Amino acid sequence: MSVRLSVAIPFHRRRDYLEIAVASALAQDEVSELVVVDDGGIETGVETWIEGLGDTRVAYHRNPENFGMVPTWNICFERTGGELVTLLHADDQLLPSYASLMLELAAAYPRAAAFCCDATIIDAEGKSVFSLADAVKPLFRGRGRDPLVVAGEAGLRSLMAGNFIMCPTLCYRRATLGARRFEPEWRQVQDLALTSRIVLDGDAIVCSRQRAYAYRRHPEGATAVQSESRLRFDEEFALFERVASRADEHGWHTAARVSRGKRIVKLHLLYRTLRELLHLRFRNACDWLRYLLERR
Repeated sequence: MSVRLSVAIPFHRRRDYLEIAVASALAQDEVSELVVVDDGGIETGVETWIEGLGDTRVAYHRNPENFGMVPTWNICFERTGGELVTLLHADDQLLPSYASLMLELAAAYPRAAAFCCDATIIDAEGKSVFSLADAVKPLFRGRGRDPLVVAGEAGLRSLMAGNFIMCPTLCYRRATLGARRFEPEWRQVQDLALTSRIVLDGDAIVCSRQRAYAYRRHPEGATAVQSESRLRFDEEFALFERVASRADEHGWHTAARVSRGKRIVKLHLLYRTLRELLHLRFRNACDWLRYLLERR
């Protein structure tokens, strides 16, 4: 029997983006199941539209109220039945090679807990754009073998040095992932909390350099909103300390030191400071710099 690949889409708003995401998944024959999990969104007609697609692979579930991002992501796992599960963000797209790549990686690495790939960055209109942050992160992965197996202390060290895994591209092997889920205490760093936990627990994540996913960066995105509120950075500082403590318990002291150093977080804050200066927003630049210095 062939491996079943389920795709779940957590959805709250922007049906126009959702329609593109759904189409990108259904265009791939290897996708055996697609579930849209509507987190109590205000947009109407979504269920009727999905039923009208006439594709037996598609199902719809609506939360009785707005549970929030992390609980909805976890519901996506419970609403799918495939051996492999991908959580496709509603404003993103799977590129044509995504499903076949995930199945290929899963077959080659039968004990790995998850698989991921590189992504093309697109803007609100779907046009390919350059993103400095996304261009820099792969540099922390190094130039070694492709795909890269992220495991053990070396894997954790590289992950905490650059957090180079693009969360939405992840495809999880249900049997190996087990009961591990996104932790509800986090609102922005739940992805790194889960990937670092997978490695700390002794499992592996396999990362391909092939670009098989399109990640949309736009002002309405949760990452953009929560970065401006600084929630993201507050959580990153807390998580990096927690990972460092657990790494020390494993005797992974080099990885602990890298995590405790929080270099990638500080570089991001410095980048934001410089960006504000370049736009002559001096007050904002001072605020970001003060925030960084307070947490050194």
